[in-house]
Amino acid sequence: MTDRRALLGRAGEEAAVELLERAGMRILVRNWRCGHLELDMVCRDGRTLVFVEVRSRSRGGLVSPAESLTPAKQRNFLRAAHAYLAAHDAWDAPCRFDLVCVVDTGTTLELEHHRHVELSESVGGGNTSWQPW
Repeated sequence: MTDRRALLGRAGEEAAVELLERAGMRILVRNWRCGHLELDMVCRDGRTLVFVEVRSRSRGGLVSPAESLTPAKQRNFLRAAHAYLAAHDAWDAPCRFDLVCVVDTGTTLELEHHRHVELSESVGGGNTSWQPW
């Protein structure tokens, strides 16, 4: 990752934290890792665990932040959430997936918070019916 991309990624995550906290969410952990899997943020919104992916791009890029969440990245996002629930024995907690899109305009960061993002792939189951996989 280039320095410019890394800086934008960090700035996007910081801006996303502020946005989510203003919306009343409590940040539980940032950049949680389990092997090669990572969650940008895990938050609490009331009783609900929220797994948040932050996608940052420069204006005029080849793809938008939302488009950059490819099916392969969605599968890894789901696997990471699965690993988090297993590591914290949190299978009974209601959960959802959110996406924060960050666009660097050159002078400011524009953010969009998408709640209840539907992911295109499944990691399979046997889990309770509320879980989005």
